[in-house]
Amino acid sequence: MRIALIPFRDGIVKRRLVYVGAAAVLALGCSGTEPPTDALVGGSAGIGGVAASGTGGAVGGRSGVGGRTNGSGGVAGAIGVAGAAGTDPGAAGAIAMAGAAGRSGAGGSGGAVVAAGASGGGVAGREAGGRTGFGGRGGAPESGAGGAAGGAAGAAGLVGTGGSPPTLNKFVGNIDTRGQIRSDFVTYWNQISPENAGKWGSIEGTRNSMKWSTLDTFYAYAKEHNIPFKQHNFLWGSQQPGWIAGLSQADQRAEVEEWIRLYCERYPDTQLIDVLNEPPPHTTPPYVAALGGAGKSGYDWIAQAFTWAHQYCPNSILILNDYNNIEYANDNQHTIDIVKAIKGAGAPIHGVGAQAHACASLSASTVKGYIDKISSQTGLPVYVSEYDLNIADDNQQKNVMQSQFTMFYENPNVAGITLWGYIVGSTWETNSGLMSSSGTMRPAMTWLTDYLRN
Repeated sequence: MRIALIPFRDGIVKRRLVYVGAAAVLALGCSGTEPPTDALVGGSAGIGGVAASGTGGAVGGRSGVGGRTNGSGGVAGAIGVAGAAGTDPGAAGAIAMAGAAGRSGAGGSGGAVVAAGASGGGVAGREAGGRTGFGGRGGAPESGAGGAAGGAAGAAGLVGTGGSPPTLNKFVGNIDTRGQIRSDFVTYWNQISPENAGKWGSIEGTRNSMKWSTLDTFYAYAKEHNIPFKQHNFLWGSQQPGWIAGLSQADQRAEVEEWIRLYCERYPDTQLIDVLNEPPPHTTPPYVAALGGAGKSGYDWIAQAFTWAHQYCPNSILILNDYNNIEYANDNQHTIDIVKAIKGAGAPIHGVGAQAHACASLSASTVKGYIDKISSQTGLPVYVSEYDLNIADDNQQKNVMQSQFTMFYENPNVAGITLWGYIVGSTWETNSGLMSSSGTMRPAMTWLTDYLRN
């Protein structure tokens, strides 16, 4: 999957973004050449799948087409796709080569390319492991022993739990501009979030009357340009439907679940979701008790929200998003405490969002320390989710951007960066704009575009 976008500082061909399955290998070398379309593959000899979880028959088949028979799923996880050149996948894993587990056979709605979305699979062809070419989703949402992937009804797929979220290359995204996507958006950004259109209050201001049209446009734009779409957000103590507070707890619970379900049915290929935005004490939704209140974990209601999000959007990266958590010690620890509690309660959470609105007055080293603490103590990546620099002085804004953004981009604990607006006069923070509506760049934007090209 290819897109013409802002280039990256990684030695790989510039203007490329490839979606890969969890732990899969990106088949783009540093030579600057692009492989054939169907050569976006995961894994190479010896790094194939983990133990297959299925119960299928001969995975990989005999006769040198991916390895020996593995009637119960393999020793170290044989995918053994049709015709895959490879070593003995029963012992070391198969090569999921181009086209071998692609357009037919694996992926789709039956078995997935890899067991549990592990290495040796991922993206094989343009449509392996999922629908609509987004690929690399680590397994189809459906469980079970899917198509003939090189053997007799080979049992791949993540049985029973329904797929894994994608692993995305680090992105540099932005939001719409006052409800519109500018024609220059993909010139600068390779991920998009809706500023307001995805909030529950924007969509269901009147009970059972859903207004999807603006979000439809943004989602379609992301798919057209092959860039990740992030839903902002499912639950929040603000910009929620006013009518929800007056319902019984049973009705509140049913409405929250319905909202998540309807979103996921309409936008199944959403790559990232802010499941909860600004948890207490920052904001408190009126339906906390309806979702289970504190419960045993202290945050059972949050765990329930993530459980529903994974149930209905099983292939999305699920994020807890908050502000001040990479700026101040108390908020940083509070985020860590919530994540640990809901993980202990079984919540499927995949990342922590850090809005970063208050970073402008802090050193990059201070911010980095808080990012690294979140990642080391929760085991999750951090997504800088709403970055802006409310600085009127052009040179000061540029200097802070240079220091902090370089740290974000080069920090392996940061999985992606989303800026919160870029057009002067159309941003949430007064002086955070980076470019005039006519295209004249402030120095921070000039620096940023140069940095990302070199």
